[in-house]
Amino acid sequence: MNRLMRILGVLVVIFIAAPLVIVVPMSFSDARSLQFPPPGYWLGYYYAFFNDWGWLRPTWNSIIIAAATMVLTMILVVPATFALVRYRFYGKSVADLMMMMPLAVPHIVMAVGYYSFLGDLRLVHTHFGVILAHTCLAVPIAFLVLSANLKGFDRTLERAAQSLGASPVRTFMHVTLPILRPGIMISALFAFIQSFDETVVAIFISGRNAETLPRKMFDSIRQEADPVIAVISTLLFAVVILALVAPAGWKSIRKRLRSKTPPAAILGSQ
Repeated sequence: MNRLMRILGVLVVIFIAAPLVIVVPMSFSDARSLQFPPPGYWLGYYYAFFNDWGWLRPTWNSIIIAAATMVLTMILVVPATFALVRYRFYGKSVADLMMMMPLAVPHIVMAVGYYSFLGDLRLVHTHFGVILAHTCLAVPIAFLVLSANLKGFDRTLERAAQSLGASPVRTFMHVTLPILRPGIMISALFAFIQSFDETVVAIFISGRNAETLPRKMFDSIRQEADPVIAVISTLLFAVVILALVAPAGWKSIRKRLRSKTPPAAILGSQ
């Protein structure tokens, strides 16, 4: 049974990694279109990406919009999660349903609704309009992650802090927030990724000035199959790998530095 599970695990990894085996070599290809295997190799398309504002502007737009969406999402989700998880009030089930609604409705339907609503407010083709639309899509994902962490929170720690004279604000800042910090960070990360990767709503809402990277990639693959798309995919993959490896590398460096520090110096610093 264990051997079968290992084989299945290897097959799943191969299935997930197979597109990368194709995309990464194509990013170094000298072909005029997406072609595998590449007829030759060069760095011309990397140069084209970093020197073409037609690609750099959507990249910066996606980063700015995703960061703003992440901040706005957490401002809304943190108090809403505490209210829905810890308190009982009239209409709580309806509020829970509304929080999850964007996950149940197809994005194309949401996009049409956002286009009509934001159009009346004259927010279509603006950064703020895309941020509002992406926030609505990111809220349920962030809520699910944070609520799972909050449901497993031991409230006796808060009661102990308050019994020792800590105010509710100090209890939240020094007890609740440090314990929930990993869950909050993961929720924020999911909100950022949801906004950065979203395409359907961006096609309807974003205009030329607020064009996002996924929309630019979609238009490019539909019109001309620009090989720069392979460059962007490779760079995004490298960023993900770096984000996964960086924490482990930082811990390893700190461990080595501590092992080289004399015990007397550690005691003196304490």
